[in-house]
Amino acid sequence: MIIGVDIGTSLTKAVVFDEAGVSLHQATTPSEVRHLSGGRVEQDLDQVVGTVATVVREVAAKLDAPVTALALTGQGDGVWLRDEDGNAVRPAISWLDGRANALLAKWQADGITREVFRRTGSGMFPGCAAAILSYLDMHEPEVLDRAVVAGYCVDAVVQRLTGEITVDVSDASLPFLDPKTRQYDDGAIAAVGLSHRRGLLADPAPPKAVFSLNRRGAELLGLPEGLPVTAGPFDLPASAIGAGVRAPGDGILTAGTTLACQVLTDSAEFDGEGEPAGMFLSTPAPGEYLHAMPAMVGTAGIDWICRLLGIEVTGIGALLAQSPPGAAGVRALPFLSASGERAPFVDASARAQFAGLSLEHGQADVVRALCESIAYAARHCFEAAGLSGRLYACGGGVRSAEWTQIFADVLGRPIVIPSDPGVGARGAVLVAAEALNQPFDAELWASSSRTVSPVPENIDFYQGGYADYQASLTAARGLWRL
Repeated sequence: MIIGVDIGTSLTKAVVFDEAGVSLHQATTPSEVRHLSGGRVEQDLDQVVGTVATVVREVAAKLDAPVTALALTGQGDGVWLRDEDGNAVRPAISWLDGRANALLAKWQADGITREVFRRTGSGMFPGCAAAILSYLDMHEPEVLDRAVVAGYCVDAVVQRLTGEITVDVSDASLPFLDPKTRQYDDGAIAAVGLSHRRGLLADPAPPKAVFSLNRRGAELLGLPEGLPVTAGPFDLPASAIGAGVRAPGDGILTAGTTLACQVLTDSAEFDGEGEPAGMFLSTPAPGEYLHAMPAMVGTAGIDWICRLLGIEVTGIGALLAQSPPGAAGVRALPFLSASGERAPFVDASARAQFAGLSLEHGQADVVRALCESIAYAARHCFEAAGLSGRLYACGGGVRSAEWTQIFADVLGRPIVIPSDPGVGARGAVLVAAEALNQPFDAELWASSSRTVSPVPENIDFYQGGYADYQASLTAARGLWRL
């Protein structure tokens, strides 16, 4: 039995699957996310490690067979600074963090983001490791001096459980990795002024790397010392693998805290002169990559509007059903994150707006306008990522049948939704089984799904709505720069 663990930003989940990929047992527990002044967002490594222990122990207690391995995935980006023993030298800085907004704007003006993009195919945003490390190098250099490794959530947990200092190639992809070599590009590191901090970056682990629980990790989890542990890929590529993305051109929409839009490609080539945004992620399979556009406009915006209107998230579906396509003329731009937007364009000053409101509109129209605008953002992302094949979807947002229908109508294509929860954990378990030379039938695992088809008349309607969205976005981007 392999336990898959997905260490999300706000929730950690453990799942065990049977041979057909159906979940047998699962457990979840929340993580603490600290939203501080100045757009700062931090997490406590000890608390996050504690969530992993909680869910693993809960699931393991339900099993009637021994645990054979632990497969980890989780949130990417941000910076998790540790010492040689895996202890945090300061609170982890989340991918949601905006303290480096001004620094990133300067990099954009100076052409630094363009230079890095030409080398790696990945854009930069305030919550990526390059911006955060450069900010800390200027404002908290003593913290970097104390650190041995500057990594990410998953490898921070792996170090605590196994003692190994490592990083998965997917996490390492943004923004310093050359996808052709799967190694760091020293020119990209130099471009952001971090050559003297190069030693903080762990070399990417080789494909199919397997680690082992040490005594500290075994005692924490209540599992045998020496148990195999795999570390990655992080949650975006893990979800693609778990959902069934297999053929170049296929994509996956993750409607979670991040609105992540990814497309699989078998070419390391990218347009270095294109919009310097998104991520070019190496996957566990050499020669395969995910062109990812993880927008900042996911379910956090839905949570915000529910708080604002004093409604429950569970009531979103009923409200969507009360307002027609086009939200009775209400239009929105969904950029509510304090750190702006990172895909398919990067602008730390991006902000939301609602238009077309009158006294005749109600809650349902405002909610539908926001949900439609997030779907338009997904279409924008997939156009940039090159979606041409089958589309899969996962995440909390697709639990709403009404919102999923909006996505299908706006994107103008069927959406395949895995029927079993824990898609990220599923991907991590599939990767772990390959690494242990005991692979599952990946096609069988992906076969349990349902399909949401677009409504033909809505496709035509939303073509015009998307054109209006693009026009509004173009106008707004001019205002954001003022």
